[in-house]
Amino acid sequence: MSLLFFVFSTFTYCQPIQFDTTAFQKEQLKKNRIKWVAAGNIGGYGGAMIGLYTAWYRNYPQSKFHSFNDWKEWKQVDKVGHLYGAYIESVGSMELWKWAGMERKKRIWIGGLSGAAYQTVIEILDGFSKDWGWSWGDFTANMIGSSLLIGQELAWNEQRVRIKFSYHPQFYNDPVLQERSDQLFGKNQSNRFLKDYNGQTYWASISIAPFLKETNWPKWLNIAFGYGANGLLGGRENMATNPGGGILFDRRDIPRYRQWYIAPDIDWKKIPTHRAGLRFLFTFLNAFKFPAPAIELSSGKVRFHPLYF
Repeated sequence: MSLLFFVFSTFTYCQPIQFDTTAFQKEQLKKNRIKWVAAGNIGGYGGAMIGLYTAWYRNYPQSKFHSFNDWKEWKQVDKVGHLYGAYIESVGSMELWKWAGMERKKRIWIGGLSGAAYQTVIEILDGFSKDWGWSWGDFTANMIGSSLLIGQELAWNEQRVRIKFSYHPQFYNDPVLQERSDQLFGKNQSNRFLKDYNGQTYWASISIAPFLKETNWPKWLNIAFGYGANGLLGGRENMATNPGGGILFDRRDIPRYRQWYIAPDIDWKKIPTHRAGLRFLFTFLNAFKFPAPAIELSSGKVRFHPLYF
């Protein structure tokens, strides 16, 4: 009897110990991952900011903190770029915290606000730069970008509207225009990818299936609405002067106009897979608009692109 009791008590005691050990290991893994993600965020972003300051801000004159109004520059393409940047950084941060095992609402808020926080640091650096300044327009766009992620996650637990980016290189046959473009946006494509507003298009890629009941619409097939601009060879106008008032560049004859697009797109996250590598790849691909046929509306005219980037 005593032996039976010993076997039974040992068995029942060992079961919770085994379960608790597994739970303990999972909790430790979660804590370790959270530490890795936190360290990666601090170290990676801190290093990036130091590199940005060293490579960019340090080479320009500094001043007291000040603000300036740049709302009318670049047909607001730069503002949409800020919205996109904050949104994508928020998505990346939230996905990392999700991988780390952080609770849903915590990862939504911490990850979601990360994008706005990262972008705000850049705004502060701008505020101390004599040639620029703190931009309330940029700050507002940053907050909207992060809010788009947070609002959708809280409401739907998914991103039904994804903000995406595409780029096509811009070249000019006129050497004067090409030189002006090189001065403004850089000569290599890596610089122009980030700076040339004439080649950038920003998209709101909308998942259709979740809004339709009892539909055979493919979950991965989105409809995207894009915005861009062209003819931008200056912030406010296509003219530049030197400090003495002399005209360095004057092509106000070139029209500056907005471009609107509609095109099909892919939500890569809606393609099912059990492979971690593919899930990471799909998250990365969702930052960019998939090349596809597109319809453009600009200057009162409609144009069809067989394949638009």
